[in-house]
Amino acid sequence: MSSINYYNPEEHSLPRSIDWVTIVLYFVMVVFGAVSIYAATNSEYSLEALFSFEQNSGKQFIWAGLSFVLGLSMLLIDKRIIEGYAYPFYAVMIVILIATAFVGGSTKGSHSWISLGSSIKIQPAEFAKCATALCLAKLFDTYGFALNSLKNYAIAAGIIVLPILCIILEKETGSALVYSSLILVLYREGMPGFVLFAGMCVVIYFILVLKYASMLLLGIPMGIALCFIVAMVFTVVLLFVYCRTSELGRNVLLWYAGTGLAVWGLTALGVNVNGYASFITTIAVSVLYLLWGMLHDEMRAVQGIIAFVILSIAFSMAVNWGFGKMAGYQQMRILVSLGVEDDPKGFGYNVRQSQIAIGSGGLFGKGFMEGTQTKLKYVPEQHTDFIFCTIGEEQGFVGSLGVLLLFGALILRCITIAERQHSTFARVYSYCVACYLLFHLIINIGMVLGITPVIGIPLPLFSYGGSSLWGFTLLLFIMLRLDAD
Repeated sequence: MSSINYYNPEEHSLPRSIDWVTIVLYFVMVVFGAVSIYAATNSEYSLEALFSFEQNSGKQFIWAGLSFVLGLSMLLIDKRIIEGYAYPFYAVMIVILIATAFVGGSTKGSHSWISLGSSIKIQPAEFAKCATALCLAKLFDTYGFALNSLKNYAIAAGIIVLPILCIILEKETGSALVYSSLILVLYREGMPGFVLFAGMCVVIYFILVLKYASMLLLGIPMGIALCFIVAMVFTVVLLFVYCRTSELGRNVLLWYAGTGLAVWGLTALGVNVNGYASFITTIAVSVLYLLWGMLHDEMRAVQGIIAFVILSIAFSMAVNWGFGKMAGYQQMRILVSLGVEDDPKGFGYNVRQSQIAIGSGGLFGKGFMEGTQTKLKYVPEQHTDFIFCTIGEEQGFVGSLGVLLLFGALILRCITIAERQHSTFARVYSYCVACYLLFHLIINIGMVLGITPVIGIPLPLFSYGGSSLWGFTLLLFIMLRLDAD
């Protein structure tokens, strides 16, 4: 005789269902962040000053306390309300983002802040991350929705791109780039790896065009020439991978190699070869051949490869043109980060001082409140975007590694939570949170180390600021609420 299982309220209570590991990680990182802010903005330790409302650390503790209240509130909300208001929340945030671009206060050239009184400013872009994640999750949770048509791709891409455009309108490029990390969510939900590969190529082309813009090859910028060559190589590889037979890939490879040898030979003989004409003609002939090849091989695969090579060339030339249209300070920031320009007293000053601070920390650091670079305020924004350099100087390699391990544990926890979800809504949302955290971590640490451009990306839960802390609190605790059921 089978036993009857009765519902036990204690086994399904909220406290028992919450992922306490994530909450502990969150709490440790927020407290450690506030203490690091105090170290970055004060020269002497005082317990009273640590919690003083006149200090940035004291203000951060206020934001942290309010964040805990916000997080608890999210845990008490019925998840059906969260799902039901996903679209309205997104629509409201888009309206606020557009309004901020016109009525927001100006801070360092951007109009991304709304003032609430004389001393409180809110950045709507931080809360729009949550709205976008909820909207994307709601879309994928729609009955029958899948990334199997151009229409569905366009809808999903539109949800991601719309806030990006609104934030760019506010002249806050760094915050806008964060949303591009959601492409990884689309990949998890069925987007072909080919699209992700194309995204990687975009980064490669961008770096090549700008890093080698000042050199010439066959009379054209070397960056453009290298992009043409890389696009050719990738085209041949894709043909061998995605086509049924090797005939198309082999013939295109022979064509590229033959024209390359011909151009090299003519150049060696002193003939003046037009670079643009040579590359465009070579690629155009290969495209025409592939159009014919669609009749003899997998049409969809060849169509994608043709689109790839055409868009590769168009993008590389667009980057070259667009870079010339950027403001001088934007160009210099990018060139300094790529190592093309060295401006240690100007746009490269922040990064250079940050590198000095981290390097001086050594293995175990100089000790809490003992960082000379920090005390003397050599690094601008060392309590906000460059908070990691304070940790590196005072806590050394060991302390920096500890912070990275905390972030790694939190991101892996988000992925674990995502994978154990039974609903598409909760899974997609949790992956959005993981992608946001990963992007912020990579860009902020890379920015501090001089690997990526300085674009004003805070270190989540560590950098000073209420908007960022509240935004990530909202993201994490909504994820925990969805996981609790």
